[in-house]
This record gives sequence, structure tokens and C-alpha cells, in this order.
Amino acid sequence: MKFSSLISVAILNISLLSLLGCQTVLTSTDSPKQIVTTAIEASQLDSDEDGVPDINDECPNTPQNMVVDPNGCPASLLPKEGSVRAEFRAFYDTNSSEIKSKYREELDRWAKKMDEYPDAYMLIEAHISEPEARLEENASHQTLALSRVEGIKNYLIQKHNIDPNRIRTYTYSAERPIAPNDDAEGIKLNQRVYAVIDNADYFINDILKIEND
Repeated sequence: MKFSSLISVAILNISLLSLLGCQTVLTSTDSPKQIVTTAIEASQLDSDEDGVPDINDECPNTPQNMVVDPNGCPASLLPKEGSVRAEFRAFYDTNSSEIKSKYREELDRWAKKMDEYPDAYMLIEAHISEPEARLEENASHQTLALSRVEGIKNYLIQKHNIDPNRIRTYTYSAERPIAPNDDAEGIKLNQRVYAVIDNADYFINDILKIEND
């Protein structure tokens, strides 16, 4: 009796070990297969169906049936022949809208670009710092910003005879800082004008759309 019981227990233990061994082997072989399959699917995913996988798509969510470049961006965003793009930045003393001489020289070069590319438009944004905003009445918060942006525009029109219809101006208070307003250096960086010259179709369309809204 005792001998039979020992044999039964031994057989049971061997069966359990066999089952556990099978489960371990299955888990170790199945897991890598699942990971590899997921990786392949992710690399082929193309959410906007433009033919460029999401992993390489620099312009996701492009509209259906739009021609795109190898990076997935609309062809209309590609630089066209004879394209131009230039950026301009000017910084101001506190509560001043006077254009410093070094910026006037740069604007002179800009005007030549505008003459060279008659299809180009210019967008000018003017900003003020928080200390400047606090000095102004709430009802006229953008007075200083307006003086700065109009100063740039008038300089180009009066000295270089640039068509005013090719210049678009926008004024902001202190709500778009590019640096903290808690030290002198940051305040000076926020007392600025930023402008762009561009003749790309998407740039011009965006300007005209903003103006018509």
C-alpha cells in the first residue's frame, strides 16, 4: 500500500512539472512574436493615408487626395522657384518706439528684397513688455505697440516707396512674451518688433485670410 501511494505521488509530481514546463516554453516563445508583430504594424501605420508612414510624416493629418512630398507635406508648402523668406527683429528701449540706426540699415536691405520680389508680402508684429503695459491705461493697452509697428511700416513706405498693400501689421500687448518679465534682460527682449517677408502661396493666403476674418 505504501509503495503504491509513493508511486502515485511521484507520477502526480512528474505530471505537474511537465505541465509547468510546457507553459513556460509557450510563454517564452509567444511573447517575442507578439512584440515583433506590433513593431511592424506601427512602422506601417499611415493615419492620413497620404502614402507616407506616420513615423516619417512631418505633416500629419493632410487632407485626402492631396499631393505630398516624400516627407508627407503638401506640395504647396514646398519652396517655389524664385521664392524668398527673410525675418527681421528689432528691440526697443522702454516706452520708446524709436527705430535704432542698426535696425534702419537692416530695413534698407529688406526694402531691396521687396523690390526684387514684387510678389512678396510683409507681416509685422509689435509687442510690449509687462512693465510697459502697466504704465498704460487698460483702454489703450496697445498704443505703444501700434507706434512701433507703424514706425516700421512708415519707414519702408516713405523712404523706399513700398506699396502699403503689401504690408500687414498686427499689434499685441504683453500677452506673447519670448522671455520672463522678471529681469532687465527679459524685459528688453519682450520690447520688440518681429517681421517676415515671404512670397510663398500658403503665407500670402494665411495673411489674407486673417485680414478677412
